[in-house]
Amino acid sequence: MKFHILTLGCPKNEVDSEGMEVLLTEAGHSPVAELSEADLVIVNTCGFIDAAREESLHALRSASRRRKRGALLVAAGCLAQREGEGLARLLPGVDGVIGCRNWTDIPRLAGMLSGGRSTGDSKLSVLLGVRLELGAVRRKLRKGSGYVKISDGCDAGCAFCAIPSIKGPHRSKPPEQVVGEVRQLVEGGALEVILVGQDTTAYGLDWGEADGLERLLRRIGDEVPGLRWLRVLYLYPQRITPGLLSVMAEMPQVCRYLDVPLQHTHPDVLRRMRRPHGEVGELIASIRQAMPEVAIRTTFIVGYPGETEEEHRHLLRSIEEMELDHVGVFTYSPQPGTPAASMPGQAPERVKRRRRREAMEVAQRVSLKRNRTMVGREVEVLVEGAGRAVGGGRAAMVGRCYRDAPEVDGLVLFTGDAEVGEMVRVRITAALEYDLVGELVSR
Repeated sequence: MKFHILTLGCPKNEVDSEGMEVLLTEAGHSPVAELSEADLVIVNTCGFIDAAREESLHALRSASRRRKRGALLVAAGCLAQREGEGLARLLPGVDGVIGCRNWTDIPRLAGMLSGGRSTGDSKLSVLLGVRLELGAVRRKLRKGSGYVKISDGCDAGCAFCAIPSIKGPHRSKPPEQVVGEVRQLVEGGALEVILVGQDTTAYGLDWGEADGLERLLRRIGDEVPGLRWLRVLYLYPQRITPGLLSVMAEMPQVCRYLDVPLQHTHPDVLRRMRRPHGEVGELIASIRQAMPEVAIRTTFIVGYPGETEEEHRHLLRSIEEMELDHVGVFTYSPQPGTPAASMPGQAPERVKRRRRREAMEVAQRVSLKRNRTMVGREVEVLVEGAGRAVGGGRAAMVGRCYRDAPEVDGLVLFTGDAEVGEMVRVRITAALEYDLVGELVSR
């Protein structure tokens, strides 16, 4: 059977989709690049917030229309886990449902569907997906970079977040499996490996290791010496310790880049969010003291229940004062079953949109200011493509430096000839709001 997987959402879903592709291939099925050629179409959904839910529903409807006659459609991932069999009732074109906790059962589901059972019998109820799969999978390399999921689930209990109910409790992947996946990617040509999890700083806590992430980073450095860049995403603020910062600063492979979802900066809002509510500015200062060249990415939520205009202004001042390099801003989206959904002081949508616009305007100014500090410097760039124009002039190569994670941050646009997947040196000659412009120095 030919299959096609469409992936939505975060990099953790990318890893799960890779795993499903490997398992289906090993079971004798064949991946195809075009949805219209597939006998089995799998949409790996996201269901974290309302916008993600709507995107996933739209993708499923679109896939149902575009599939060839007789092709089967499976909803997988977070939205499937959250909605269960109700998703198939909502979208009658769906033939199977498999949750994010039991995606390794995808060959079984494919076999049930291809065996010709009726739609009602072929659904794999997400209620069966009570365990959290963290087994190692054979990895695929894309453009010199690859993700490795080191954990899944979450125990943080943030008042606005449905992830624990979708993904389950935090579980860490055994270190030998993580190292094995990293090694496999590097042996396949990866220059960058990106570690992901709902909370990477919680790595090892479930087996009693308070410094599990530090140990894991050192082990990767020792056992996979050929790795050029090691990037870590999604670090919970409260668990960014001096020890962790010291290890990251000591290891040349570790990118001077931290993704720290702060969600807000006003202590009262953070308390209502059930988030760490210490002095955020002190945390940012400690990170920069340990790694002066660090680029810091974060996300904020505006329009959270009870957020006052003064609390919002506090956030705007913080973005400017802390000079955060990359900022994503989301409007609060109430999630059923979460404490925040029933809190008083729910903000009107127009207020949320206005506050997001104001925050992004400040973040854009700061981003340009930070990017201008890079002008005149030479940086290593991982080449990802070609064809974009620089200022309406010559076509440029496209890549990323240490300051930018794939798909969420900026790019480096540079003139010169280079190959996709290689690392080159580029001199930065100009700065844009989100991207850097430069010229090739050496390959």
